[in-house]
Amino acid sequence: MERDLRIAKGSLLAGVDEVGRGPIAGPVVACAVIMPADTRAIAGVDDSKRLTHDQRVRLAVKIRERAIAFSLGAASVREIDRINIYQASVLAMRRALERLKVRPDYVVIDGRAMRTLPIPHTAVVHGDARCFSIACASILAKVTRDLLMTRLAVRYPQYIWDHNAGYTTREHVAGLTSHGITPHHRRSFCRISDLLLELEHQTVSQDLEPRALDDVGMPDEDDFDYEIVAGAELGLDDVDQELDREL
Repeated sequence: MERDLRIAKGSLLAGVDEVGRGPIAGPVVACAVIMPADTRAIAGVDDSKRLTHDQRVRLAVKIRERAIAFSLGAASVREIDRINIYQASVLAMRRALERLKVRPDYVVIDGRAMRTLPIPHTAVVHGDARCFSIACASILAKVTRDLLMTRLAVRYPQYIWDHNAGYTTREHVAGLTSHGITPHHRRSFCRISDLLLELEHQTVSQDLEPRALDDVGMPDEDDFDYEIVAGAELGLDDVDQELDREL
């Protein structure tokens, strides 16, 4: 498929994917990557969900080394709650594309066509398993988001985000039941909104002290999740440098 698109649309094909739609905590992160035309250059590239953490990290090193260009984008929890997870995912992908230093001839994205994505593109259902460039983007986005959640886990160890990445696991739910929510939990998601009703005014702030319910989910400008909103150079560039050190 990529070969045909390169012939029809141009050789600079950008694959775009996002990770983090399903978790109940943390941002959604997207990646846009332009790989060389040789789609067999990196063996083992696949949908990031099918790979182990170590496999993703090893492949991320190779992808970053061989990519013509790549960039990251994100949408914060605050934005997810305000515009919904679908629109936040589109926003993260648009930000990733805008940050590319090389302009692609065409774009392929995972999933279904997005009317609000202001660039010609082809959507591929299960594209992260069928399209090399999308799979590369999926791996970089996943490794980046996992690093972000690991950093957040240092502040909030009760939720085990370094292991569950903000997804609904038994340990995560136990942390919510015992300690309430943080500014990094998605209040618009049913699991969190239901818990808010159950807990009433029980919540947690960054220093783990009780906090007024109305303040939850509205972080200050220096809050971690607010900082990493792509487009602001502070945040993802910093994470990208840290990712270089990690890899």
